[in-house]
Amino acid sequence: MIAIDDFIDQFSTVFSSVKELDPWMITQNLPATVQLMIRDLDDSYVVQNGIAIHRTAIVEMGAVLKPPIILAENSFVGAHAYLRGGVYVGSGSRIGPGCELKSSLILAHTASAHFNFIGDSIIGNNVNFEAGSVIANHFNEKNGSDKLIRVRYQNTAIETNMVKFGALVGDGSRIGANAVLSPGTILPRQSIVKRLELVDQQAIRQLS
Repeated sequence: MIAIDDFIDQFSTVFSSVKELDPWMITQNLPATVQLMIRDLDDSYVVQNGIAIHRTAIVEMGAVLKPPIILAENSFVGAHAYLRGGVYVGSGSRIGPGCELKSSLILAHTASAHFNFIGDSIIGNNVNFEAGSVIANHFNEKNGSDKLIRVRYQNTAIETNMVKFGALVGDGSRIGANAVLSPGTILPRQSIVKRLELVDQQAIRQLS
């Protein structure tokens, strides 16, 4: 099992009900997890139709929010962002204009600048995504069993048996403009991905 606390501070505290699960199992079941979390929120949140927005959060005009969603204290969602499939946006985090988040957990003080896609992923605290960077969550170019995603952890290939999983990104990481994280990417704390860089750990596994 991948210990998410090794990548993200306070993960087990914030998401205690799923702390024993691997990342791809968490993202697969995020709608149910977020719905349960909404039940425990206090009256500092306004809850309506499966969407919980903290009273200090800001959602700009044109953003599309599909339940279940939690937007925590002082979070921000820019114009024409699209959040769906079970999403949690942590305290002080910013989702910029035109971004799409699908079935993902975003921890505190993380910034998704604008025109990013983050799918089926778990993102740590104080992570920054520059404009146009993408976390791919599906091998569109492959067929059959080749679509199944593997991850590389401690020099071991782990079969997820999933066709959709994006990335686990550790605290303090920086993802450059127009970079792409391929499905199954695992980034430790303080990782740097350069602008236009492709991170393809699946290819690394095939060569090793």
